[in-house]
Amino acid sequence: MPTPRDPEHPLSPYEAALGAAAVARLHPRLRAYVGAIPPGRHGTGHGTYEVAGTRRRWLWPVLGILAREHVLFPAGQRDVPFRIRNEEGPAGRRARREFDFLSGPRTMVDEVRFIDGRLVDDIGTHRRFRAELVARVDDGALVLTSIRMLVRVGGHHIPLPRRWSPRILLVERFVDAEDRQRVELVLDAPVIGRLYEYRGTFEYGIVGGEDAG
Repeated sequence: MPTPRDPEHPLSPYEAALGAAAVARLHPRLRAYVGAIPPGRHGTGHGTYEVAGTRRRWLWPVLGILAREHVLFPAGQRDVPFRIRNEEGPAGRRARREFDFLSGPRTMVDEVRFIDGRLVDDIGTHRRFRAELVARVDDGALVLTSIRMLVRVGGHHIPLPRRWSPRILLVERFVDAEDRQRVELVLDAPVIGRLYEYRGTFEYGIVGGEDAG
C-alpha cells in the first residue's frame, strides 16, 4: 500500500509507492539506494554494463532522434563503462546515467515522482516521455514494471495505444557474492519484441560535502 508523504520526514518516490512493509523486505544495501537522499548529498555509482543498447540497426534512425532528448541511443555494445548520479529534486528523484560507448559518450536523464498515488518516470531532457510504473519487492529486489506509456504534447500527456506501446521492466538487486548492485532493464514492444536493454553491476554510495571530492 502506498505511504503518504510526511513533510517532516520526506520519503523518496519509491518509498512512497512501495510502503514501509515492502521497503523493509528490500535487501539492506538496496534501502540506501531506494531511500530519500538527504539535502546537500547525492548518490553516485560506477560500473560496467555487460550489454547496452540494441543490435537492431533498423531502429537506429529513430533512436538517433531520441538520443537528442537523452532517452535512448543508436548503439549496441558489450562491456560498456557507466556512471550514475542520483539526487532529490523539488518534485522527485533525478537520475543521470553516462554510458561510455566506443562510438562516444551518451547520457540518459529522467526524474521519478510519486503523483496522485502513482509512480511516474518522466524521461528525457524535456520530459516528453512518461512511464507509469508499478513497484514491488521480489526476493529482496526492487522490480518496476510499466503499465502505461505516454507522450507529452503541449501541456498534456497522451497515452500510447496498449496494443503497440513499449513496456519497461527494471530490476535492481544487490548480489552479496559480488558485493555489488545489479541492474537489468529491458524495453519490449508487442510483435517486435526486444527494443532496448542494459544490464550490469556497479558500486553505489551516498556522498556529499567533503565526501564528494
